[in-house]
Amino acid sequence: MTAKESKQLEGVIPAIITPMTEEGKIDYGLLEKQAGYLSEAGVHGFFIGGTTAEGAYLSTEEKGQLIKTVRGVSRGRQFLCAAYIEPSTAAVLEQMRALEATEPDYVVAVTPYYLAMRQEDIVEHYRRVAAAAPAPLILYNIPGNTHNPIALETIMELAGEKNVAGIKDSTGNFVGFSRGVLGKNPQGFVWIQGEDYLDGPSLMIGCHGIVTGLGNARIEPYIRIYRAAREQDWRTVRECQAQINELYGIIRLCGNSIAAAKAAAELSGRGSRWMRQKTQSLTDGQMKETAKILEAFDRG
Repeated sequence: MTAKESKQLEGVIPAIITPMTEEGKIDYGLLEKQAGYLSEAGVHGFFIGGTTAEGAYLSTEEKGQLIKTVRGVSRGRQFLCAAYIEPSTAAVLEQMRALEATEPDYVVAVTPYYLAMRQEDIVEHYRRVAAAAPAPLILYNIPGNTHNPIALETIMELAGEKNVAGIKDSTGNFVGFSRGVLGKNPQGFVWIQGEDYLDGPSLMIGCHGIVTGLGNARIEPYIRIYRAAREQDWRTVRECQAQINELYGIIRLCGNSIAAAKAAAELSGRGSRWMRQKTQSLTDGQMKETAKILEAFDRG
């Protein structure tokens, strides 16, 4: 599949959670409920197996089943981005080959992690992944987790590579992001914001879409903010960003964005609080505080 044959990479793209049982097993029934909520709300795509999905802790078989489950719910209404959160080029290539039959619309890879990487190492990594990818590749810049940032100059170099569709930027660095969005990009190269606090400003300067983990809790303000930006209704964009900032209170409560999103989904009857590493899950007391924040948010 070439970039031209794939579905357009844009819009609201939730990084869907992976519901777990208390024993750390994936609950595919709850995954279907969560995917159904997001799909019916009108999201444009799904980001599957990424950071919010605890992708680094999932087996290849589990990732394949996640993609199949979400596809079954989406039924072609949304494009699917399969994230391969692996520490080395070889591991990414192996997982892509193993899951090629799942036929995602896009594949996603972070930089190699654990060992320090120079920019030339990162370029080589992505060139090899792009050349082998069965679908257009999305670069994923999340140095808070990988500790190997992709420099803007490296992004612009990779943007010209065949089969590279765009980048999801989760650095929280709006200076670098805005320079990229407003820079001289090759035709078709897409910039996606991955930090919820920056969605409104990013849409205002013309980014193509937003990936949100927090949207697992309440996706509606994200749908509204994107539509408002398309209509150049900047007042509504600001109002929606203010709502997203309030929703962020569930993350500020516990300091763990994934655990917060999972807790909110459980309180809404379409998820489970449990993290694969159980001790990372919210306590009963934190669940009560999360419920209060959500109740206040829903009251407006």
